[in-house]
Amino acid sequence: MRRRFLARGALAVAAVFAFSGAGVVSFAEQASAATPSITVTPSTGIQTTGSTPVTVSASGFAPNSAGAILECNSDPAQPTVVIIPGTSAPVSCGPMPLASGATNLVQTDGSGGFSAKAFTVTTGTVGPPVAGTDSAGNDAATDAAKYPCPPTAAQQAAGDHCVIAFGDASGNQATQNLTFAGPCLAPANPVGYDFAAADGGVFTFGNLPFCGSAGATKLNKPVVGMALLPATNGYWLAASDGGVFNYGTAGFFGSAGAVHLNQPIVGIASTHDGLGYWLVASDGGIFNYGDAGFFGSTGAIKLNKPIVGIAATPTGKGYWLVASDGGIFSFGDASFFGSTGNIALNKPIVGMASTPTGKGYWLVASDGGIFSFGDASFFGSTGNIKLNQPVVGMASTPTGKGYWLVASDGGIFTFGDGSFLGSTGNIKLNQPIVGMAASGVAPA
Repeated sequence: MRRRFLARGALAVAAVFAFSGAGVVSFAEQASAATPSITVTPSTGIQTTGSTPVTVSASGFAPNSAGAILECNSDPAQPTVVIIPGTSAPVSCGPMPLASGATNLVQTDGSGGFSAKAFTVTTGTVGPPVAGTDSAGNDAATDAAKYPCPPTAAQQAAGDHCVIAFGDASGNQATQNLTFAGPCLAPANPVGYDFAAADGGVFTFGNLPFCGSAGATKLNKPVVGMALLPATNGYWLAASDGGVFNYGTAGFFGSAGAVHLNQPIVGIASTHDGLGYWLVASDGGIFNYGDAGFFGSTGAIKLNKPIVGIAATPTGKGYWLVASDGGIFSFGDASFFGSTGNIALNKPIVGMASTPTGKGYWLVASDGGIFSFGDASFFGSTGNIKLNQPVVGMASTPTGKGYWLVASDGGIFTFGDGSFLGSTGNIKLNQPIVGMAASGVAPA
């Protein structure tokens, strides 16, 4: 039977490099009492082209031992290369840990682990881990190209996959399989909507492509929102700890996952060109990444009620924050058109959406009540309907002449020119839906 993991003798050498100040290689001799393991976040929904930033953490290895984080094709038939005398690694593995400026060398701490380390998963040819001749007598770089990530169709059919690997100087090792998103092509005329569940599951409707999800990933904190790339061939999920998960061609520009937050993240919004995003916390604190500018926040203001959502202006030069009482806070080129901050609501506000012109917005309450301001027209609501589950979010149609509401069970309610394209209202979900995003690029 074909082996579906890297051989111990080959992989153990992938991470045994410890350097003194003089650049001499030394080896630790301590053994690990625990079972070695690594966690890669995210390990699913990896982009099939370009690169995907991930974090790698480890436990159960030898204390204070050096090693390297490597990405490898798991094909057991591939040649190996000698990194230093007595140690070799599969030719597919990379990046080169001994190269000048390498950042994938890692030292375990006194407990035999390390906290989240940044690593970039690349596609195509990843190896070799060192230049030269491999065990097959061929040029290592030439052979490395035969074992790409994702694996070739024939390799995948044989059960091969790509992994992130780490091993210590005592021979302890662990790998984490990577799952790639698969085809994620932007349709010529995107029509549809996506929504995300608290476990990072993603559901797509209309002709929008599925680009991956965190549904099979153990998350530190639940997902609280999503944003769709304007081209619709990618999206981001945001967790309450500020972790950001990017799929398809949506780039990773940073996260607050390693930041001590005063209050949890409650929403995410993309810039107009998809080259950045904002995260907003329940106190109105703003975290901006990529080309998303900082235009102000309510982080230093005592709020009557917590912030529950954010919407960006069409220019990407401003945003609105909405509180659960319907209070509106506008920043940058976002104008104030009204709020429900002084109105007694039947149910709290849970989200908002802006019109394509940026001259108006809607607020939605958990009972599906709609409040429209500026040039946002009222097309209907579920405020007088008994719902199976509360509404948790909304999205505007690209024309601004309609909107969708989504409930926590994935039930969809359409108004105006918002078409019904499907729902999860009759499906048993592992976790509730927490937010949605709709297709199309708003008119300039």
